[in-house]
Amino acid sequence: MEISSFADLLEAARAQPQPQRLLFMFAKAELPPGVNPEEKQLFENRQGGALAAVMCVDKLSTELRDFAHLAAESSHTGKSWDIVFVTTMSGKGGVAPSTEEANRPLDMMVQSLRNGNISQYLAFNQSGELVQLS
Repeated sequence: MEISSFADLLEAARAQPQPQRLLFMFAKAELPPGVNPEEKQLFENRQGGALAAVMCVDKLSTELRDFAHLAAESSHTGKSWDIVFVTTMSGKGGVAPSTEEANRPLDMMVQSLRNGNISQYLAFNQSGELVQLS
């Protein structure tokens, strides 16, 4: 199944033979130190900068109704974000991975972002649109 929306992601996760836990890393665009005026202008036009993780959460695929539900929950944290990265963990023997089991993969997601290795994750903007980052 090709995933072109958050709804597609939820549908695909729910269709898997084993229960799925979705891992979310919310990131904020920021202007790194030492940039030149051109880079600053690009950032102000939302075309540059760097992404930094601001929070992570895991949810069973059955715990989410839609992207609006996820965004509404995130707003209760008081932390702003620009992009949310998503991956999944598959259960075994009909049992979904626990939140504790998700901690290490979430830490690895943060480290991947720091290293600029984000191609293995789906990314959605604040409107829930699937985005490609370069």
